[in-house]
Amino acid sequence: MPCGWRGAPWKTELNPHDHNRPARTAAGSLGAALLAALLVGCAHDPVGPVQPRLDQLLPADVILLGEQHDAPAHQQIQRALVDALAARGQLAALALEMADSGTSTAQLPRDATPQQVQAALDWNSAGWPWETYAPVVLAAVRQGVPVLGANLPQAAMRQAMTDSRLDGHLPPPALERQREAIRVGHCNLLPAERLMPMVRVQLARDASMAGTVTQAVLPGKTVLLVAGGGHVLRDRGVPTHLPASLRVRSVLAVAGASDADAALESNMVWQTPALAPRDHCAELARQLKR
Repeated sequence: MPCGWRGAPWKTELNPHDHNRPARTAAGSLGAALLAALLVGCAHDPVGPVQPRLDQLLPADVILLGEQHDAPAHQQIQRALVDALAARGQLAALALEMADSGTSTAQLPRDATPQQVQAALDWNSAGWPWETYAPVVLAAVRQGVPVLGANLPQAAMRQAMTDSRLDGHLPPPALERQREAIRVGHCNLLPAERLMPMVRVQLARDASMAGTVTQAVLPGKTVLLVAGGGHVLRDRGVPTHLPASLRVRSVLAVAGASDADAALESNMVWQTPALAPRDHCAELARQLKR
């Protein structure tokens, strides 16, 4: 069992209702020892094998890779996928939530400096630490692959908050799941009247990313979008804004245990080791107080 491997898409490793489990024999003990050795190896290889997963995902016009922003292993996955797709000559573009739509490195040479790349993407280091994403961005640039900003520009977000036309994009059950995700994601700290405006911003951001991805599609190649995990869910995220004619694969990178409902809305769960506990709600409360 490779590190972080979750089996075929849509399946989990263990069926809790399976009573046909092997007895603990000497062979079983040996198997447990081998599993323990593999898990020790996982500590040194949090990403695990890339090619078997990529083979499951391809052919695809678009791969949507959802990350947990503070999980370094997820940025390693991004770099590994860029390298693997570029080695096949199959990477059409790398699109990023971390830069605004309309920005691009397409006019830069392969040997552009990091400063030139940052300028081309109008990179906001306050929102997205450059050191975190530079390896994956520069890996694409060095391969001659365009890196495209895909996020909704900040100036358009306030307008999106009051755009009630966005309310009808999702079926009511999916819209409610999105609203609940916003509420829980903000630790129940947002006033009720602010939830729907935040949902609209999320929908507008997903639409922006989908537009960038659609424009970058090339026959026989794959566009890779890197975004937060919620943006790649098939029932409410970017996939709902993409043309049905595109072959889209959604990959959810998860640090530690995965949410079963969210996992069902992706084609593949890519599990990495859990992160050290962190009180995000306390941090958010301090930010909102300021």
